[in-house]
Amino acid sequence: MNNDRIDQIIDKHQGEASSLIQVLLEIQSENHWLPKDALRRVGEKLQVPLSRIQHIATFYKAFSLVPKGRHEVHVCMGTACHVRGAERVLDKVQDLTGIKPGETDLDLKFSLETVNCLGCCALGPVMEIDGKTHGKLSRAETEDVLKSYD
Repeated sequence: MNNDRIDQIIDKHQGEASSLIQVLLEIQSENHWLPKDALRRVGEKLQVPLSRIQHIATFYKAFSLVPKGRHEVHVCMGTACHVRGAERVLDKVQDLTGIKPGETDLDLKFSLETVNCLGCCALGPVMEIDGKTHGKLSRAETEDVLKSYD
């Protein structure tokens, strides 16, 4: 992400230090992670110490300081999903992508995370990709869903 784009995002928020989280969220949304150079630029423009920005970026789970895949896969491991086969769904995702929870594939296509609940227990087992919920998944359906993402 170049400095001009970072500056546009900051200007959109009137360059206010109080909008730091919103600025970081927007950078994260476009870039899929927060590079150190981007954090430095934000700090300079908003006059916020880099240490404060890093504290915020590491505190909130929404932020990543390492590259993430274009598609974020969340597999629910909550009780309702677990008893309906979430482990099999997770195993299939791991087999197809070659990554484990907390990892990103080398092509930066997928990042995988497990979550405790996605709030749609009746649809278990559930997988969410880029905010879209896929429920009542079998191993075969899991494969079909993953293949539909470029």
